[in-house]
Amino acid sequence: MHRAERAQRTRRRILDAAAALFLERGYAGATMRAIAGAAGVAVPTVELGFGTKARLLKAAIDVAIAGDDEPVPVLDRAWATAARQATSAAQLLTVAADVIAAAQSRSAGLVLAVFEGGRTDPELAALAAELTDQRAATVGWLVDALTRIAPPADGAADDLWLLMDPAIFDRLVRHRGWTPERYARWFARSANALLYPGRTP
Repeated sequence: MHRAERAQRTRRRILDAAAALFLERGYAGATMRAIAGAAGVAVPTVELGFGTKARLLKAAIDVAIAGDDEPVPVLDRAWATAARQATSAAQLLTVAADVIAAAQSRSAGLVLAVFEGGRTDPELAALAAELTDQRAATVGWLVDALTRIAPPADGAADDLWLLMDPAIFDRLVRHRGWTPERYARWFARSANALLYPGRTP
C-alpha cells in the first residue's frame, strides 16, 4: 500500500472515530486521547493531522455533510449539476431536498453539538459562525439557481434558511420518528409552498 493511501485510510479512521465519540460523549467527553485510541493511532498523529479538537470536529462535520472525504466542495458535486439542469423549480427543490436530508442524517447531531458548545467555548463559537456562513452560501446558491428558472417570493433565503436548520431535522426525525425520506418530501413540499405561494413553480 502506498504511503498516501495509508495516510488517507488513517485520516478516515480518525474522522470516523471522532464522529462516533462526539455523538456518543459530547464535545467535552470526546477527548483527543479517546479518539486516538478508538482510531488505533497515537495522540500526536491526531494532533498533527487536525490540530485542535474543534478543527477535528469541523473536519468530521465536513465529511458527514458530503458523505465522503474527497476534496470536492459541496456545491461542485454531482447533485449541484443535477440541480442546475432542472427544468422547473419543483424539480430543483426535490433534488436539493434529497441531498439535504441525506446530509442532515449524517451531520445534524454533530452540528447541533457545535452550536450548543459554542455558548461557552470560544473556539466552538468560531466554528459555529463558520458553519453558519457555509449554510448561508448554500442558501444563496439555491436562491440564485431558482431565480434563473422561476423567481421565488420575497424572503426565499430566510424560508430556506429555516427549513435547512438541523434542529428541525433533529426534532422531526429523532423526536417525532420521521424517516429521512419523509423529511425530504416535507422539505420539498414546504419549500414549494413558501417560495411559490399560490402557484406551481
